[in-house]
Amino acid sequence: MQASQSTEEDPLLPAPYRVVERVRELDDVTTLHLEPRTGKRTCVNPGQFNMLYAFGIGEVAISISAAGETERGLFHTIRDVGKVSHALSHMKEGAEVGLRGPFGSGWPIDGADGRDIVIVAGGVGLAPLRPAIEAVLAKREQYGRVTILLGFRSPKDILFPQPIHDWREQHDVELHVTVDHADADWRGHVGVVPTLIQRTNFDAKNCLAFVCGPEIMMRFSAQALLGEGVSPARIHLSMERNMKCAVGHCGRCQFGPHFVCKDGPVFPLERITSILSVREV
Repeated sequence: MQASQSTEEDPLLPAPYRVVERVRELDDVTTLHLEPRTGKRTCVNPGQFNMLYAFGIGEVAISISAAGETERGLFHTIRDVGKVSHALSHMKEGAEVGLRGPFGSGWPIDGADGRDIVIVAGGVGLAPLRPAIEAVLAKREQYGRVTILLGFRSPKDILFPQPIHDWREQHDVELHVTVDHADADWRGHVGVVPTLIQRTNFDAKNCLAFVCGPEIMMRFSAQALLGEGVSPARIHLSMERNMKCAVGHCGRCQFGPHFVCKDGPVFPLERITSILSVREV
C-alpha cells in the first residue's frame, strides 16, 4: 500500500480535499465524493478509514466506502450523529475538507483465494464492507461460494439499494436482506441478521467471514458463525471505537491491550474474544 504524502511526512497533518459530490443515502446518512486539491488520491485497502476534518469544527474517523475508478476519487459514507459528522454531512459541492490517512488494517482479502466468503453487515456497517464486497466480486472466479447477509432496521433504512441489486443480479452470490421491522410492502426476511447465518450454505471449515455493524450485532453474528464451525481465526470484525488521533498516541480507542486505530479496526475474533463481550472496554 502506498501511504499518502501527508501521512509519510506527518500523520497528524491533513491534506486538502474538495467535495465533488454529496449524495443523500438516507435521512441521516450521506456519502461524500472527495478528490485531492492536487495530485492523486491516497491508495487504500478495503476496510481502512480516513480522518476527515471539518475546518473550525473538528475531526472524525470515517470509513472509506469506495475508491473511485479514477486515481482521484474517494467516497466516505457518514452518519449524522454529532457536531463534526453533521457539518460534513451538510457540506456543499466545492467545499474543502482536511483528510488524513488511510489508517488501520483492512479486510484480509489477499489470503482468501479458494475460500468461501461470508459477509455480514448491519446498517451503516455495510459502508466499510462495500469495498471488500466489490473487490471480491471483481475477481469472483478466485473464490468459492460468496454469501452476503445484510440487516437493516426497516425497508426505508436499506443502504446502497442499487449496488445491492447489482450484486444480486450480476454475480454468482447468495445474498439476503433482512429488516427488524417490516412494512406492508416488504416481502423479504424479517428479523436480525445473525439469524440468517444458520440458513445459508457455506463451507465452515474453508471460509473467511467479515462482519461489521453495531457491536451487539457483531457479537451475535460471531456466536452464530462459531456455532456453524467457523474458526475464530477466520472471523474478522471491524471495531470502530472512539478513534481520535488515528496513530495510537491519544489512547481514546484503547480496546484492552489494543488500539483500534493502529491495530485495527479489523481484528480476527481470536485476538479479541476475551474482551468483545465486555462493554466499554
